[in-house]
Amino acid sequence: MSIEQQKARAHAFHQLHAGSAALVLPNAWDAASARVIEKAGAPAVATSSAAMAWALGAPDGEQLGLDDLLLACRRIIDAVAVPVSVDVERGYGHDAEETGALVGALIQLGVVGINIEDGKDPATGQLADPRILRERIACIRAVAEHRGVPLFINARTDAYITPGLTGEARFKEALDRALSFVEAGANGIFVPGLADPAEIARFAMALSVPLNVYVGYPGAPDANTLRGLGVRRISLGCGTMQAVLAHLGRIAEEALVKGRFDIMGDHMLTVAEANSLFTSSSPRVFREMQRTA
Repeated sequence: MSIEQQKARAHAFHQLHAGSAALVLPNAWDAASARVIEKAGAPAVATSSAAMAWALGAPDGEQLGLDDLLLACRRIIDAVAVPVSVDVERGYGHDAEETGALVGALIQLGVVGINIEDGKDPATGQLADPRILRERIACIRAVAEHRGVPLFINARTDAYITPGLTGEARFKEALDRALSFVEAGANGIFVPGLADPAEIARFAMALSVPLNVYVGYPGAPDANTLRGLGVRRISLGCGTMQAVLAHLGRIAEEALVKGRFDIMGDHMLTVAEANSLFTSSSPRVFREMQRTA
């Protein structure tokens, strides 16, 4: 991918947050899931850090090796023609410079967006000092500008999913962090756990950038409802893989316990349909053909 192509994808990804409808992102974890999501009509693909780790035999929480992370991201980027955003959790580094180096490597692969969170302090289990993420955002922004790519930085706060805060104090903590992350250079704000309609509307109104919410749980509001509350981006997160793994479990249990294969047979791609995800018309194979021509 040329730098001009990457810039075009980056600009397109920014624009997807400004449309009349919310940007819905069913998150991917490998090339196959990314292609299925793209083929379903997704205008962009975002990774789930948890799902990617599980797929490679690791738990969530920056337990996936950097080489594995970069290889998985490269395969996803090579497989799709739409913009790709990568979840880098807390930044995978001891300091902002190490996070900046990781993001620089991702930009070199063709990534046009990242998701980065404040998360919990490993030593206390409480929310990390927001200054840590502000410094990382500023460093990421500098790296992206140096490389000439208008990277979309989606900054996540875990204020709603960390024990110890409730009610208005939780809302204020999350919003204060969000505003400081925007000031540091974030293009969007992600608040997993923010689910009350009134609070969503208040939060969206207080931001100058798009609000991203998580819907990877039963009973989540539909996209039109969330857009009406001011939400611009909707993430299914690791919910996509959780559902796939649960379905696989049902297939396996039916086969092993009942000796039947109906669940598998009811909803499955044909071999031809699966192969078509990676035929000569797919981005990865087309680029390989170009390189060997």
